[in-house]
Amino acid sequence: MNVPVDLALSGTAVLERGVLPGALVLIAGGDIVWSGPAAHAPEHSATETLEHPGLILPGLVDLHCHGGGGASFPDASGPRDMLTAVREHRRHGTTSLVASLVTAPAAVLRDRVRDLAGLAADGEIAAIHLEGPFISADRRGAQNPEHIVAGDPDLVRELAEIAGGALATMTVAPEAEDADAVIEALAEVGTVPSLGHTDGSSAAMTRAVALSREQLRREHGRSPRPTATHLFNGMRPIHHRDPGPVLAALDAAARGDLVAELIADGVHLDARTVAHVFAVAAEDAVVLVTDAMAAAGMPDGQYRLGALDVTVDAGVATLTGGTSIAGGTAHLLDVVRLAVTEAGVDLARAVHAASAVPAGVLGMQDRIGSLEPGRRADVVLTDAGLRPVTVLRGGVPVGD
Repeated sequence: MNVPVDLALSGTAVLERGVLPGALVLIAGGDIVWSGPAAHAPEHSATETLEHPGLILPGLVDLHCHGGGGASFPDASGPRDMLTAVREHRRHGTTSLVASLVTAPAAVLRDRVRDLAGLAADGEIAAIHLEGPFISADRRGAQNPEHIVAGDPDLVRELAEIAGGALATMTVAPEAEDADAVIEALAEVGTVPSLGHTDGSSAAMTRAVALSREQLRREHGRSPRPTATHLFNGMRPIHHRDPGPVLAALDAAARGDLVAELIADGVHLDARTVAHVFAVAAEDAVVLVTDAMAAAGMPDGQYRLGALDVTVDAGVATLTGGTSIAGGTAHLLDVVRLAVTEAGVDLARAVHAASAVPAGVLGMQDRIGSLEPGRRADVVLTDAGLRPVTVLRGGVPVGD
């Protein structure tokens, strides 16, 4: 039987089974219909055939992104402004993006979530992430301390209703007041607790992971596992007499009970730290993220993140007048490249951590995150140095 396809891509592909030279990816109707060794491909007739000399990757999935292209989700004037950030990352290979907000007054969160919910309904973003406001003031990073509040499960339910099912994750500090009630409410509304911005103890983190697992299993949410918001960053550091939350999170990731976010952009973490986490964590328990803000893809200068001023110098974003890192300026493909070239992470695993693993956190692994048949035809063609050449989303080239 001859299979009609719109596009046949051949070259070296990063598939779920690993890096495969001589691969063929067949696309029809916006979906991937077959992938594997070209020698084993079904008989087909293609409208277009492309032999790519670099690498063929699945479209990347960023679980934690505040903006890019000069636009910021927390500060956007409306959906059109937000789309500027979405498109900046999309043309660099992030075909599915979770828009992240920061700690803000409840009224501001309602307005921003409402705008983002519209973009999610239109398929422009994959979901929404709330980074606060139930976090530690001592480990707030680039968050406004004036708007950090005790846990409020009713606000969680209200924001989830406004989001219309698009609220995927929410950062909460395990030691925050009423954190348990917040975790229970998050699981109830189908949102994954993301444990972070915490000054809590090892015991508090271990307990929060267990509670999150219990609640997520009971409610059958997007994922049965919580995440850790950018592990190490915004957390009490490790000390041999006070291990804090990081080692507890690593223990959970090693067991496969938690998915640890890593900002492997060369700024937030040392390359050896990235390598150690990948060495310790279970195969599907690390996710690469950008934590990108408005300056991603933009020159150095002055920017905003929520209510705070940010200065970007030599690509490093810090709070103006301070030293706290205020988000990232990289695209997710940059993070993958640095994980491979600087931290020595295996290419297939680094790509997996930026595609299939985050797709699983979102509960969308059957639709995005890999080049397996049945997935949407989100494909990133890169050169040999993992720099973008062409991006397809639903089989359609992404333009400027």
